[in-house]
Amino acid sequence: MLVRIRVNQPQGGGKLRLRKVALVLATLLTPAALVAFTLCFWSIAASFQLTSDFFISHGVFSHWQAWLFAAALLLCAARLLNRWAKREVPARDDALF
Repeated sequence: MLVRIRVNQPQGGGKLRLRKVALVLATLLTPAALVAFTLCFWSIAASFQLTSDFFISHGVFSHWQAWLFAAALLLCAARLLNRWAKREVPARDDALF
């Protein structure tokens, strides 16, 4: 005797949810990159003593290069997520299945 259990899975519902999550994440990463750019320029200005001391005085993030790298990384991640979420989904031909 052979028993088969069928589980109905939503077609494309999971991918649509992932695309929405990717768009939300990309939307939140862009302002985070702006904050990182701001901290980068503040660190540069503090190095030239144009502003008060930078609030992080020790460690990796006390250097402007780390903030610039973080901002670039955040912008690249936001762009990749946007491109992935907005790409065309090829139409599924049910006749082949």
